[in-house]
Amino acid sequence: MEKVEIVELKESIFKNNDERANILRNELTNNKKFLLNVMSSPGSGKTTTLTRTINCLKDSIRFGVMEADIDGDCDAYTIKEKTGAKVVQLHTGGMCHLDSDMTRQGLDSLGIDDVDCIFLENIGNLVCPAEFDTGATKQIAILSVPEGDDKPIKYPLMFSVCDVVLINKIDALKVFDFDINKCEEVIHKLNPNCVVIPVSSKTGEGFDKWTNWLENEVKKVINK
Repeated sequence: MEKVEIVELKESIFKNNDERANILRNELTNNKKFLLNVMSSPGSGKTTTLTRTINCLKDSIRFGVMEADIDGDCDAYTIKEKTGAKVVQLHTGGMCHLDSDMTRQGLDSLGIDDVDCIFLENIGNLVCPAEFDTGATKQIAILSVPEGDDKPIKYPLMFSVCDVVLINKIDALKVFDFDINKCEEVIHKLNPNCVVIPVSSKTGEGFDKWTNWLENEVKKVINK
């Protein structure tokens, strides 16, 4: 199997991350590139969700993926093997988030001339990634049913900054005490414009609504 490139990222320390993130975001938009920042807890199903999403849309959209982890490369190999998408593994050296400069390093290593949409699979936690603007065009959070419907109450910033929340693993609703309506109500109090989509990345339930949203947003950028 072809080896996956691994990029060792060093934390960038500066006061103007938001300014640099806006510069990166504008550069991407001007070059007709769509960057999606994907955030969640560990084990929520980020990689499985991205795999199914890519396979649903790869006939119309060219994808690239940046897999960010403190260590390891298993997710990058999973994406590469199951989708054939262009992928690079980002190691943060212990950091629990990515900022805009680290994202730029990843994009430079990935090479984005031949892709339309880049997924940044951020570090798995519900705190730090929400605090740092990566320069992404849009942001999503994935909340899985086994985590419980109280997570938007406990981690409000994460659900306040996202354009979409995917409630994943709805195939397990019969096993866990998870109230989707209650969860969606809390999310919309925090973020009235957020789109909440229940899905199962295992069975594909709900994916039509999710992939339609994503395809429309990507095409807004690449057809400008």
